[in-house]
Amino acid sequence: MSHRRAIIVGAGQAGLAVAAALSAEGLRPQQEFVVIDAAPKGQRPWASRWHSMTLLSDARHSSLPVRRLPGDQRRHPRVDEMVDYLTFVEAGLRVETVWGIRAIGVEHRGNGSTLLLSTTAGEVQTRNVVCATGAAAHPRIPEWAPALTVPGVVLHSSDYLYPRQIPTGDVLIVGGGNSGVQLARELSASHTVTLATRTPRRHRPAAGYATGAGEGASWLSRKRRPEPLFGDSYEQLRRAGVTLRPAATAADGTTVSFADGSQAQPASVILATGYLPGDDWLPDEAREDRARRTMTGVPGLFVAGMPQYGGRGSDTIAGVWRDATAIAHHIINRP
Repeated sequence: MSHRRAIIVGAGQAGLAVAAALSAEGLRPQQEFVVIDAAPKGQRPWASRWHSMTLLSDARHSSLPVRRLPGDQRRHPRVDEMVDYLTFVEAGLRVETVWGIRAIGVEHRGNGSTLLLSTTAGEVQTRNVVCATGAAAHPRIPEWAPALTVPGVVLHSSDYLYPRQIPTGDVLIVGGGNSGVQLARELSASHTVTLATRTPRRHRPAAGYATGAGEGASWLSRKRRPEPLFGDSYEQLRRAGVTLRPAATAADGTTVSFADGSQAQPASVILATGYLPGDDWLPDEAREDRARRTMTGVPGLFVAGMPQYGGRGSDTIAGVWRDATAIAHHIINRP
């Protein structure tokens, strides 16, 4: 991997978008840039989403410009389709991702343009590094969650796969964003569901919004404005038998406390509380100093697919293309 012009860290939608943009600028995969990913071969994050999950956007708005999702463009793709689609994009670009290598850190060395990328496979020298490790890389767990013990299960929405995973009985879903709403609707057919939500959301149709449930959690959780809610409205959930409660604020054993002072003792709890971005391996100066879109305080270090670096919508499949083209332009024009 050493002495390539660029190393892209992450083989998801952001990493492949950057690979496509670099290819469009004439750079050759494997020879002039390399894509690495910490996951086992082919195990992109989409593969771990719950089985019934579909994207909020239709197929027309859910693909990169270089490759269209096949089939009916009006449908909302399933997560297994997205796994296949990204593999299709990877093959079309002739990118041979190096799987099973995790980035640990990156630093600028000397007075030139060389970066030293530290990985689990050793240190690598390169001129440019692209962080494409995802806006929703790590589950966000409430501080009170470790104090919770219930008869059933406590899990984050990233670990939820299907209703039979949740024991019979009442289930509390913490978090009223798009993931929480979709899980509340699915589980309402088989469980007694309570949904705890912090703030009201604006409800609107999903057309044109290209992301999967939970994919935008890293920036929506900053609450600069109310989160738009797609799919069912809260009133539709109530009609489906879902009980709505205010935000969960504390836990003590089997008891969960809410913002209005009320309490509940659920059999199981699902934490649909969003995600943290995958920029934890970047140096402090990169996270604190963002001169321009996708650029960091470390020359040659770029970030794709994270709104705090690229702007609102960067964590969507359509929006990440803007990041990718900007990064490719910067890399081509760097000395």
